[in-house]
Amino acid sequence: MEVLRRSSVFAAEIMDAFDRSPTDKELVAQAKALGREFVHARLLRAGLAWSAPERAAPAPGGRLAEVCTVLLRLADELELIRPSVYRNVARQLNIPLQSETVVTDAFLAVAAQIVSAGITWGKVVSLYSVAAGLAMDCVRQAQPALVHALVDCLGEFVRKTLATWLRRRGGWTDVLKCVVSTDPGLRSHWLVAALCSCGRFLKAAFFMLLPER
Repeated sequence: MEVLRRSSVFAAEIMDAFDRSPTDKELVAQAKALGREFVHARLLRAGLAWSAPERAAPAPGGRLAEVCTVLLRLADELELIRPSVYRNVARQLNIPLQSETVVTDAFLAVAAQIVSAGITWGKVVSLYSVAAGLAMDCVRQAQPALVHALVDCLGEFVRKTLATWLRRRGGWTDVLKCVVSTDPGLRSHWLVAALCSCGRFLKAAFFMLLPER
């Protein structure tokens, strides 16, 4: 009961930080919370089960739920534009899903390549889609424990690379300013322009990793 109580208090603190200027520590905690929700939603959509004991469903109408909803909707658009990039990610990277180090190192290499030319919300969405793609591969290959490692790895990447960028924008709620297109045929949408080169970033990372495996 004490563990559950502490978990609830921590969750409340994360939610509260969405309504004010967050610290780097809070941004990382939010990144992980969003990662768990994002991955959970993608696994549910794929009909896959994943046990996340520390995961608490966000309150309907709360800031975490709102931010995650926008991230997922933007990811839907992104995956519509580049569907093959976010499927069978482990196979594209040519990595075995048996080692936490191999999986997290591969994700960090791809993440670094994605933001190598600068950070945009489109690229942040791409990071989450890559993580979710790897997570689905892990669950399909009976390695659900690696999903937790991926979420932690995502948080670490945010701490080292994205925290300053996020803080300057007032935190994760800045993504709520992004317009989500309801027309799949709209090619002038901002996300298309922001992500037109993301496929090249990912492919470059894939080819960079292949010779080493």
